[in-house]
Amino acid sequence: MLLGIGYDIHRLTDNRKLIMGGILFDTPYGLYGHSDADVVLHAVCDALLGAAAMGDIGEHFPDTDQRWKGVSSQIITASVVALVNEKGYSVNNIDVNIIAERPKVSSRKYDIKENLAKLLNVDSGRVNIKAKTNEGLDAIGRGEAIVSQVIVSLNENNQNP
Repeated sequence: MLLGIGYDIHRLTDNRKLIMGGILFDTPYGLYGHSDADVVLHAVCDALLGAAAMGDIGEHFPDTDQRWKGVSSQIITASVVALVNEKGYSVNNIDVNIIAERPKVSSRKYDIKENLAKLLNVDSGRVNIKAKTNEGLDAIGRGEAIVSQVIVSLNENNQNP
């Protein structure tokens, strides 16, 4: 079994869609970034790539490449899952922290969980989502940014080339 850790942070900005874990939130603000800035899926991708010793999301999908401008992070995640599978691994389980003062994430945790299970080809019982705040401290606590932390475990499928 292999373990990987992912982390991502994006600042909030007006007039952008807010998407976390592939789920659209109904807000007048969103996350600033080159792609759709899905902080959850970016951290998931880094955790997957880390567990498989395949670098990080910036190496595979650089923000200097216009192909990724505005793209759905679900497409990026599907590509990362395919890379990990090609290397002979599959997701065993995943644990996700979403740290945000706004919006309140708790009402959408189930939607994020189900979408992640689908994207990662894993039973939803192996996906855990936690919604946290920063208790008013720093940029996250002031509602200026959102962070996601992820840990994932991979199984070896005994299909390595």
